[in-house]
Amino acid sequence: MSSLLLTSCGFYTEDIKNQFLDFIDRDISQLKVSIITTASPMKENNRYAQRAMQDFKDMGFQHIKFVDIEFDDPQILIHRDVIYINGGNPFTLLYYAKKSGADEIIKTLAAQNVIIVGVSAGALLLGPNINIVDFFTPQMNTMDLTDFKALGVTDKLIFPHYDREDVFKDSTNKTIEERIVEFESNENCKVTRLKDEEYISILMNQAH
Repeated sequence: MSSLLLTSCGFYTEDIKNQFLDFIDRDISQLKVSIITTASPMKENNRYAQRAMQDFKDMGFQHIKFVDIEFDDPQILIHRDVIYINGGNPFTLLYYAKKSGADEIIKTLAAQNVIIVGVSAGALLLGPNINIVDFFTPQMNTMDLTDFKALGVTDKLIFPHYDREDVFKDSTNKTIEERIVEFESNENCKVTRLKDEEYISILMNQAH
């Protein structure tokens, strides 16, 4: 059974931390964690990546490594028990996930007894596509990505930071909700709105 935890801001609340800890049925001090930092231009110096590292330490994890799939061999993800995909630019993350082959590795791990935490862009990476990012913030597509198909580990299309109107300013003054409704109607899909303190946990039966 693999477990997915989709969040906007990682271990933002005690509630989210506790849900994550509920997934764990082994000795925490023995488990290996990879924090994927690729989505942020700051990489491991991104404050959310640093905070995740501290959160893991505080929970009792001892084997935690930053991984940047832009430069690191994604094979190192294979022997990890927890994969934490930090946020940033979803286009950059998707581009390097595909280019490095990390996409296939993460899909394989998702069918095994691995816990995957997707944070913001990381949650989008695990979904079916990142079309909604192109709809809301096409200017973030500095990689000139044309294929927005994501990993499809979950069919949930997440919109993180749903409560942050300040982050998603619109020239026509539409609210986030109005724009999501427009997107859902255009794409004939359902978007899961995720506020900063909310999370979605998914237990997946292993595919045979």
